[in-house]
Amino acid sequence: MTPSLLTSEVASRFYSRWRNADPSRADMVAELAGLSITPEVFARLLQKETAAGMPLPRAMRRVRNLVVSALIDRDLGGRAELAEVLATISDFADFAVQTHLAAISAELVELHGTPIGADSGERQEMMVIGMGKLGGHELNVSSDIDLIFVYPESGETRVTSPEQRQLSNHEFFIRVGKKLIGALSEITEDGFTFRVDMALRPNGASGPLAASLAMVEEYLLVQGREWERYAWVKARALTGRPEDIASLEQIVRPFVYRRYLDFGAIEALRNMHGQIRAEVKRQEVRHPERANNVKLGRGGIREIEFLAQVFQLIRGGRDLSLQDRSTRATLVTLAEKNLLSAAEVEQLQAAYTFLRNLEHRLQYLDDAQTHTFPANPEDQLTIAKMMGFADVPALLAELDAHRTTVASQFDAIFADKASSTPATPVAESATIVQGNLSDIEHREAIEARLQALAFDDVPGATNRLLATAQSPRLQSLPEASRNKLMALINASLPLIAATSNARAETLGRLLDFFEAIARRAAYLALLTEYPHTLGRVIRMMGSSGWAATYLTRHPILLDELLEDRTLTAAPDWTAFAQEVQRQLDAADGDTELQMNVLRDLHHAQLFRLLAQDLEGGLTVEKLADHLSALADILVGATIGAVWKTIHNRHREVPKFAVIAYGKLGGKELGYASDLDVIFLFDDDDQEAPANYARLAQRFITWMTTHTPAGILFDIDIALRPDGASGLLVSRVSAFEKYQTEHAWLWEHQALTRARFCAGDAEIGARFEAIREQVLRQPRDEEKLRREVAAMRTKMHEAHPNRSLQFDLKHDAGGMIDIEFIVQFLVLCNACKYPQLTPDIGNIALLKLCGELGLIDVTLAGEVADAYRTFRKLQHQIRLQGNDRARVDVEKVEVAAAKVRELWGVTLGRSQLSAT
Repeated sequence: MTPSLLTSEVASRFYSRWRNADPSRADMVAELAGLSITPEVFARLLQKETAAGMPLPRAMRRVRNLVVSALIDRDLGGRAELAEVLATISDFADFAVQTHLAAISAELVELHGTPIGADSGERQEMMVIGMGKLGGHELNVSSDIDLIFVYPESGETRVTSPEQRQLSNHEFFIRVGKKLIGALSEITEDGFTFRVDMALRPNGASGPLAASLAMVEEYLLVQGREWERYAWVKARALTGRPEDIASLEQIVRPFVYRRYLDFGAIEALRNMHGQIRAEVKRQEVRHPERANNVKLGRGGIREIEFLAQVFQLIRGGRDLSLQDRSTRATLVTLAEKNLLSAAEVEQLQAAYTFLRNLEHRLQYLDDAQTHTFPANPEDQLTIAKMMGFADVPALLAELDAHRTTVASQFDAIFADKASSTPATPVAESATIVQGNLSDIEHREAIEARLQALAFDDVPGATNRLLATAQSPRLQSLPEASRNKLMALINASLPLIAATSNARAETLGRLLDFFEAIARRAAYLALLTEYPHTLGRVIRMMGSSGWAATYLTRHPILLDELLEDRTLTAAPDWTAFAQEVQRQLDAADGDTELQMNVLRDLHHAQLFRLLAQDLEGGLTVEKLADHLSALADILVGATIGAVWKTIHNRHREVPKFAVIAYGKLGGKELGYASDLDVIFLFDDDDQEAPANYARLAQRFITWMTTHTPAGILFDIDIALRPDGASGLLVSRVSAFEKYQTEHAWLWEHQALTRARFCAGDAEIGARFEAIREQVLRQPRDEEKLRREVAAMRTKMHEAHPNRSLQFDLKHDAGGMIDIEFIVQFLVLCNACKYPQLTPDIGNIALLKLCGELGLIDVTLAGEVADAYRTFRKLQHQIRLQGNDRARVDVEKVEVAAAKVRELWGVTLGRSQLSAT
């Protein structure tokens, strides 16, 4: 901050009057202004005043005036940044409230006895809740303080002498509250400590001065309004027992922060801001001298606060890092989360600092609670010089620049996009479908509209539109939600028509989605506030039936479609793993919340990959790599979180590992793949077997339990030693013995696609050594060939294909044939060629076998290409929601023939390969 061009005495009339009233005050200010002003300093200054015989209220006012004067001196002298000024005055407010409350409570206990909870039988203490800037620890020097008084329980005071007059707890704490307000705000010869505003309490001025926790809970549940959610974002308990504060937070948090993304907050805050701006304009008309309000005016402090808090209200229920009470801290988080760009946040922070510094200098003049640039030219110049400007025009130019920046960013978020959208064909269709219309009256109009848009199945699409519009679910919606939904349906029709996909089918998928979210006003608000998101939803649903089903099941993912940068950015798995751990740590102790955190993060990241996939930005192989990396991270994080729930755990970090088989082991995971895993441990502690079995059981539960966010993964543990009859977890030594002495051939085949997934890295390294040792065992080639072929025949018989199409996975010449060929080649030749043992995937292994001369190099490449083709076709089919991956024979005839040819030269002509 640029230092003031004026001294404190010249700049501030308050400072000058106060310092000149007593010659000793100059030295007092100079001494305090040279210190780091902490609560310990407040206590020392107050004790000095009371020791001189000052009553507490007067002593506190004298300390307040000294602290404010020292802050003025430090601030204008360029020795204090904004952060220090805000923190110091906020700390002093906390100190004043806490000190007065302790004294007043002791005084009233002496007169009326100790308040006792009727249910708990425990002593009751009042919680003073700081709201607004005090709650956010960003108070300004001449601000009032917004307070709410809450006590834990109803009951009565416990009297210990006849002189004491018993009161109900309610009456007791109302008396405490009245005395506290007086002690802080009554104007005396020394001024006041803080003005107090109680308007934010439940029911406002008509509500009781103090309310019990039960009263607060009932009020927020039954009567709490949208603007009160905004107010309670910053609520901070300045006093009270920790357990009572925790109870209050459990009441307030679900009121403020919704479990689901709440884009309805945009409209609510827009309306509230509009009312504030209207009132400011009325005041400016009546009092032109009040123009340039740096707090409530266009591009002012309030707009920056709204910008930060709208993201908190929308997303804070899902992301605990957005529940910070500080505007400045929240802006930093928004940049870290890429919700606003770093440049945008830097501009907002600069504007906030400038505006708050200007606000302080307006208040320094006369210690007045003002936010308006003065009309008096002399005062204007004084303010300009306090801000480090030589003249008023230079200050106003800087002010206008910052306000313009804030206003433009505010408009980007809060502009009413639905009403400001220019006229398009969407508007023409706005009355085609309405929720209260009958078939006969409007069928023809709807059919005409769909025909004009070139829908492929007009009668079917018409029937579906009318069925949705007239469904009981939509008819029972509140009128505002129903109107929003019908407007979205109408807006969707030309967007669907603009796609190249099956239009009636896309419409059906979209209507399924709309019916699923109909009762979620927040989702309707999101699509209304961000029309481009509706277009993305439609394109995605037109491209993939699986994507449509996934989004319908998890509409919470809608916000992932808002920003191009989050959709197109390559995954940063290191940052993702850190974010997973951070959110799990923030929810430590709340198992259900942690399980939902894992699911929400999984769904969001998977959905980003899905969006990139549908846009053609990922190959099947790259997608599988990403999905496998995602699973690895979530498995590892889950193991860590679950271990903390084992109360009698014998060590802080478990000697435990998860080994991946199958698609996860081969890094060929798909969107809906289950996880084939086994569990190993290496720990001689007597508690180890039981604790690790408990860890594995809970891990499976965490993965597979249906919560409001769905499941994480299905888990298959059939590949553990001895299968279903085996132990859930195995010692590494027992696993090694089993694999070398007792395992079936098919288990060694499975081992070719196994790898360490998560947990203890030393166990992972031991597993890899065991795996290599087993795979490199010398084997009888003919016996191996017979056993592999027999196993393949058995699998083929278990999956008969009675259709005329080619089953990409199970038919002769399909994917399983390729996988068995690779497994045979590895098991047969790894004893000679150790480079065959790494888990590098079927395509790479085929090419390696060709380079080693184990198979014809050209044929190896052709079969590798066939495998890639089959995977791509399988992926495309499953994106449409089909579980069976079958295609016309002609489409893959050449590729399948190459696979059968390689089968013939490696595993011999069997009955299977000849079919």
